[in-house]
Order: sequence, then structure tokens, then C-alpha cells
Amino acid sequence: MNHHLATEAHHPSAPEDAPASGRWFALALLCLAQFMLILDVTVINVALPDLSRDIGFPPTSAAWTIAAYAIPFAGLMLLGGRSADLLGSRRVFMAGLIVFTVASFAAGFATDATMLLAARAAQGVGAAFLSPSALSTVTRLFTGRSRHRALAIWGAIGGSGAAVGVLLGGLLTAGPGWRWIFFVNVPIGILVAMAVPLVVPAGRGLGDGKFDVIGAILATLGTASLVIGITQIGSLGNGMLFIGAAIVILGVFAAVESFAAKPLVDLRLLTRPPIQAGALLMLVATGLLVGAFFLLSFALQKPLRLDRP
Repeated sequence: MNHHLATEAHHPSAPEDAPASGRWFALALLCLAQFMLILDVTVINVALPDLSRDIGFPPTSAAWTIAAYAIPFAGLMLLGGRSADLLGSRRVFMAGLIVFTVASFAAGFATDATMLLAARAAQGVGAAFLSPSALSTVTRLFTGRSRHRALAIWGAIGGSGAAVGVLLGGLLTAGPGWRWIFFVNVPIGILVAMAVPLVVPAGRGLGDGKFDVIGAILATLGTASLVIGITQIGSLGNGMLFIGAAIVILGVFAAVESFAAKPLVDLRLLTRPPIQAGALLMLVATGLLVGAFFLLSFALQKPLRLDRP
């Protein structure tokens, strides 16, 4: 997030607010929270066949249990980073953590598809505010070489969380049941919520800007419309309608960000070749990873018909 460095620049003495010995413990807590968010993207994949049968999801709609989490997570993340700048990263982190934990508890008790999708969407909203504020806190607590080490650890959490999610999803589904892929977040969330205020200084928000709520709404609606369009691509009329709407909405988003006094993202960043290459690689890698996990979770758990010629 481009706002994180600005936050740290306005708090030059912020790292000295926390004892050096406590910063690494704080990093462990923040990484644990981030690990939980990444875990929730993949942990559900192995549980999807059992979850779909119990909830009543047809296989063609099961993907929405993933999309309902990913769309608000991605669409509101920019607003989450801006909120951390204006209100203080620890405050926004705690708010996102509480929303995510409560939503996880509700998802575990879901009795129908509507309740499950609503809880998953609430998880995504909490994650959108938790993740960027946690990263902002890391950059505020660490400077110099220690910051490089801290960010390296933070980056490693993403890959490990995605890999562990598949294994943990299988263990929980085969053991206590698929509802525990959500319940497991609750004790972790409570632990982090109790410990973070003890080791992470509160910090101060910038207090000199505005929330670009319109931009956040447009980004989320554009993303959602694009995902719906892709899932409906087999039905050419509906699919192309939603994809066309996504192009229009995202175009309006670009226009709003170009003229906003305090935009969620500086669009000039997208003209830089390293940013373009990184974004393309992340799009392709994430699409392949999540798509493979989703399809293989059904294919490998479907009983094989050995009597077929």
C-alpha cells in the first residue's frame, strides 16, 4: 500500500515507542493474524464437497463460498489501508480482527447458503481492514535492516498459509468436520486481540485526509461484476453483460481516482513496468493456484468408477 510509507514518515519516533525485544513478538502476532487470513482462502477448498452437501450448494455454485470472501477482501483493501493511515493502524487492525473473528464464528454455525455467504462476505470485510493495517504496523515498528527481515518473514507467510490451508482443511474435514475450518479462527482471533494491545503501541492517525468511500464501493462492485461475468461466461448473454458492466464500473473508478484529492491509489503507479509485471504475475499465479485447488478438491474426492472401460 502506498499509504504505509506515508504513515511511517509522519511518525519518525514510532519505532522507539515499543521495546526492541517486544517488536519481534508483535511481528509474530501480526503474522499469525495474516496467516489466518491467507489460510481462509485455501482451507475451504478441501471441505467444499462435504460443505456443499450439508448446506445444499449445487457444485456449480460452490465457488461462491470462495468468491464471497475474496471479493470484499480485494475490493475494500485499499479503503482498509487508507483507514489505517487516518485512524491509526492498531485501531483499524483490532476492528478488522474482531469483525473477522465474529464472522468466522457465524460461518461455523451456518445452516443455509445465505447465512454462509453472508458470514464469508463479513470475513472478507474484516480481512480487508486487518491485512493492510497489520502491514502498516510492521513498517511502523521496524526500521533499517530489521524492517527488511520483518518484511521477508511477512512475505513468507503468504505462501505457507496457502499451502497449510489445504492440509489443514483435509484434517479438519476428515476429523471434527468442515465447520471447524471456521471455528479454528476463533481462538486465534481472541488470542491475538488480547495480546496485540500489550505489545503494539497505539500510534496516531494522520487525521488530514478523507475516506474515498465512493472509490472503494466502485472497486468492489467492479470486481464482483467481473467475477460474476466470468462464472456466467457459458451463458453468453449474462456473462458478457456483467463483464461489460465491470469494464464500465472500473472505468468510472479510474476516473474518480484521477480527480480525487485523496485517492485510494495513485493510478500513476500502474504505468510503471515493475508494477505492471508484478500485478500480471500475481494475477496469473493466484488464478492458477486458487483454480487448481478448487477443481482438484472435487476431482480427487469424487469416487472413481473403476468399472468404466
